[in-house]
Amino acid sequence: MTFDKTILITGGAGFIGSHVVRLFVNTYPNYRIINFDKLTYAGNLENLSDVQGAENYVFVKGDIVSAAEVQKVFADFDITDVIHLAAESHVDRSIEGPMEFVMTNVVGTVNLLQAAKDQWKNNESHVFHHVSTDEVYGSLSDEGLFTEQTPYDPRSPYSASKASSDHFVRAYFHTYGLPVKLSNCSNNYGSHHFPEKLIPLMINNIRELKPLPVYGKGDNIRDWLWVEDHAKAIDVIFHKGEFGQSYNIGGLNEWKNIDLVFFLCRLMDEKLGRPAGESEKLITYVTDRKGHDMRYAIDASKLASELGWKPSITFEEGLESTVDWYLSNSEWVEQITSGAYRAYYENMYQNR
Repeated sequence: MTFDKTILITGGAGFIGSHVVRLFVNTYPNYRIINFDKLTYAGNLENLSDVQGAENYVFVKGDIVSAAEVQKVFADFDITDVIHLAAESHVDRSIEGPMEFVMTNVVGTVNLLQAAKDQWKNNESHVFHHVSTDEVYGSLSDEGLFTEQTPYDPRSPYSASKASSDHFVRAYFHTYGLPVKLSNCSNNYGSHHFPEKLIPLMINNIRELKPLPVYGKGDNIRDWLWVEDHAKAIDVIFHKGEFGQSYNIGGLNEWKNIDLVFFLCRLMDEKLGRPAGESEKLITYVTDRKGHDMRYAIDASKLASELGWKPSITFEEGLESTVDWYLSNSEWVEQITSGAYRAYYENMYQNR
C-alpha cells in the first residue's frame, strides 16, 4: 500500500500521544503512522489496543535520547513528518531528578531535529510539529493570560527543559530552514492518563478511599484542556498552521486546585453511591511543591481566529466523561499502578 505521508509520532503510547495516534490512524488511512515510544512507566500499548491491527499503524520501540535509534527509524520508514510528544513531564519527578528531563526533553528533541534536517532535502513537503507546554511561560498573577508573545520564564527543571527544547526547535527553523510548527498547551485531562497527575490521582484515590493530597492551600490555578480537544488542535496545526509559528492551546476555563478536588469529590460520591461529603473527608493538605507556579491561563485566540479551533465540550462535561471512563476501566488503572510505581507514588504523596 502506498501512503501520502509517513508520520513519526514520538511518545505515542503515552497519555496525549495515544489520543493523537488514534485520531490520525482513524482519520487519515492514507497516512502511515509510526508510533515511536520507549515504553517507560507512563507509556502503555494497551492505550492503543483498538488500532493495533490497522494497516496504517506501526509501533517501534525506541528512545529519542539515542541518536542512532532515531536515525534508524527515519531511514527504515522514510519518515516524511514528525509530531513530537515524547517527554518527561512530571514536575515533582523533575525536582527529584532533573538530568533525566534534560536528556529526554532537550537532547532527545535535538536528535529528532538533526535526523529530520539530515533526511529532508525538500523542506516544503515536510512538517516537524513540536508539542510543548504553557509552563515555559512561568507563573501568572491574578490577571492576564499567556499569549504566544509572553516571554519565557520557566520555574522548574521540567519547564526549563521544555523551554530549551522550544528554543532548539526555533533555532533549527531560523538556522536551517527546517519546517517547524510549535504548540504550547495547558493542563490536559481525560482517559488513559497515568495517575501521577492531579485529576486521575484524585479519581483513583477517592475510589480506593486513600488520602487526597492537596499542595499548600490548594489556591493554585490551572486552565484545563480535554485531551481529545488537544489532539484535534494538533491535527489542525499540523495541517494548517504556519511554519515557524507557535500556537497556544487552552481549555478556556480556570479552576483552583482545591475547587477542582471538591468538585471531583461530589461527582465521585454521586457515581459511587456514597453519602454526600464522604470523599471530602479524604482531603489532606501537604507541604507545597518547591517553586510551585501560582496560576496558568492560556489565550487561545490565535488558534481560534487563524485556524478555527475551539474546545468542543465544557469542563464539567469532560470531567464527568473522564470519571466514567476510570470507573469503567478499573483493571487498566490497577495494571499500570501495580508494582514499582504503586510503591513510588504511595510513598511520594502520603506521609507529607
